[in-house]
Amino acid sequence: MTTPTHLSTAARLVTDFASSGARLSDRADLARFLREHRLATDGAMPITLGDLEEALTLRDAIRVVLTHGPEPASDADAEAIARGQRVLDGLRVTVRLLPDADSVSPLAPAVVDEVRRGLARIAGAWAAVLATGEWRDLRL
Repeated sequence: MTTPTHLSTAARLVTDFASSGARLSDRADLARFLREHRLATDGAMPITLGDLEEALTLRDAIRVVLTHGPEPASDADAEAIARGQRVLDGLRVTVRLLPDADSVSPLAPAVVDEVRRGLARIAGAWAAVLATGEWRDLRL
């Protein structure tokens, strides 16, 4: 008998984001993903093509790490990770002394733009799974 693995909230978010594939192919899909995962509020959310590109770049980088581990399998993988790191470097997050009860990470967005707040929450979830080592158990 195997013991079932229960993923943390952060791990579920990271897995859903990384495995979104064709479900995340345009701006409407990104808005839907952010709302469904409670990363953005309901209502109008202007999403630029740049926002979509950042989301897809971050998703691709996380997929590479989850698929190949810390050592990229190719130059293309290394470049995907580098591009994803640039997206993360551009997101502003802050650490909360007391995170909200429904928070996936003690890291919280420190930006006003709703789309970037959603991406910052995904970044916080990624930081949580990295810190716990749970990322090694995630499967796409």
